[in-house]
Amino acid sequence: MTTPDPRALLDRLPTAPGVYRLLDATGQVLYVGKAKNLRHRVSSYFSRALNRRLQVMMGQVADVEVTVTGTEGEALLLESNLIKSLRPRFNVVLRDDKSYPYIYLSTQDPFPRLAFYRGSRKGPGRYFGPYPSASAVRETLQLIQKLFPIRQCEDSFFRNRSRPCLQYQIKRCSGPCVGLIEAADYAEDVARTVKFLEGRAEEVIEDLAAEMDRAAAALAFERAAVLRDRIQTLQRIRQRQYVTGEGGDLDIVAVAQGGGRHCVLVFFIRAGRNLGSKTFFPLAPPDTDEAALVGGFLAQFYADKPIPAEILATAAPEERELLEQALGQRAGRRVAIKTRVRAERARWLELARGNAEVALQSRLGSEADYVRRLDALRAALHLGERPQRIECFDVSHTGGEGTVASCVVFDGEGPCKSAYRRFNIEGVAPGDDYAAMQQALTRRYTRIKRGEYPLPDLLLIDGGRGQIAAVAEALQELGAGGVTLVGVAKGADRRPGQEQLWLFGRKLPTILASHSPAMHLIQQIRDEAHRFAITGHRQRRGRARTQSVLEGIRGIGPKRRQRLLRQFGGLQGLSRAGIEDIARTEGISRQLAQQIYDAFHRGGGE
Repeated sequence: MTTPDPRALLDRLPTAPGVYRLLDATGQVLYVGKAKNLRHRVSSYFSRALNRRLQVMMGQVADVEVTVTGTEGEALLLESNLIKSLRPRFNVVLRDDKSYPYIYLSTQDPFPRLAFYRGSRKGPGRYFGPYPSASAVRETLQLIQKLFPIRQCEDSFFRNRSRPCLQYQIKRCSGPCVGLIEAADYAEDVARTVKFLEGRAEEVIEDLAAEMDRAAAALAFERAAVLRDRIQTLQRIRQRQYVTGEGGDLDIVAVAQGGGRHCVLVFFIRAGRNLGSKTFFPLAPPDTDEAALVGGFLAQFYADKPIPAEILATAAPEERELLEQALGQRAGRRVAIKTRVRAERARWLELARGNAEVALQSRLGSEADYVRRLDALRAALHLGERPQRIECFDVSHTGGEGTVASCVVFDGEGPCKSAYRRFNIEGVAPGDDYAAMQQALTRRYTRIKRGEYPLPDLLLIDGGRGQIAAVAEALQELGAGGVTLVGVAKGADRRPGQEQLWLFGRKLPTILASHSPAMHLIQQIRDEAHRFAITGHRQRRGRARTQSVLEGIRGIGPKRRQRLLRQFGGLQGLSRAGIEDIARTEGISRQLAQQIYDAFHRGGGE
């Protein structure tokens, strides 16, 4: 492709700050960048020596689009948003579309509740975090239960208790639901929990020690022993979680590069506590330098996440001062990005770099093994070339109820979970897996024909010759040719390693050795499709069973159904209630209560 005349492009560009997008001949965005002066920045691509990556990019550029902003800081924020949404080929692209979990404290309740939380933090209450993973949140909640028995149950469960639950029996809750603890004592446990989550564990230890001394002086030795055990537990937690000399919030960002891949690892330090780490593998051209990688990562990573006061990085990002200004503007306070640190911080930075190197080598090893299995699969099935996109379908139901079909996708790097899809199957005879599979394939490949998804090189079906024939018929009607179709049938004993591979058009199955890398890959893909299908089926079946009883009663709309479930703590509690109890619910007459009772006790419910 011929690079366009730079004069024609540059003459129409403004000299204001903003964001530019380099486009190819089809209008696809190749690169997104920001500039203090758009005309000068874009002209630099035509007037200076370029490295190999930029030469390849400029060989494809056919047009330039710009968006003018008020300041260079605004341009930086817009640039990071556009990179995340457009995912240009020549930018550093962070694939991180999940929100981070928090610990939530419902401070508005008389007896506040601690809970796992993920989502918007605009509601009333306190939010502690973010934590790098759900497991880190759950581990912290379990520790808190041992130290301070704050309730973690749902409000509907809490309001409808007449006796303490198992959590009280195993000393993980103080039983506020049935009045087994005074409000003042519970509030004291809540206050200590807040101090612990804010990183003020030393204050908590001092409080507990003083209370232990008072209990011992009053000869309440059992109470003193309980407080002693709490203090010892807190000391062990501090030794494991706390960063020496740190008391605030900071993130430690380390980069490792090699084998054409990039790894970024982030340690989360909140209130001096190490909450764990998370590893990212952003998309970027192989020769991207560390400074560019850090800059691109930070701008995108903090686009929708809380920003700490300090960020330690293994390399100074490009235009660090501008990035600090933009992040500070977003955070509403000063943000510092530091690379030259000493003593304990230098050791933590080195530790993060070492972890990033380990994660990168592990990923490269995993990818090499995956490519080896792809090549083995190509050879086993006599394919012309290594498959770049594999799709696998499976169907799950219970006696024909809640039929769900799944489609999982594996590309050249492994599972592509963003492309996974489920299909709720309707209008087929219960248990007719052939018709269910045909419906799922028709719905999926109709969209493929519209250009919404690329056509796979290899299509795996969980089934034998019958399923393959049904799928081939559906594909023929859709005109979806050029796909290698393979059925994965279980062996005689339905044991892993005895699968038979039925290739469409062949009379006899292909049987691979149980230790074959190709068979291992097929089993992995088939099992993933089965897992995804059965998870969807259980969710659908669960929704139907918990809603069908009430939804089948005339006069029970969404509001009344919600009141009933809240009043009795769920469907199970409602099924055990008597007519008089049901009639006490707001908006429920005695006649309607009788209908609800009958629905549960005369074959209307399970």
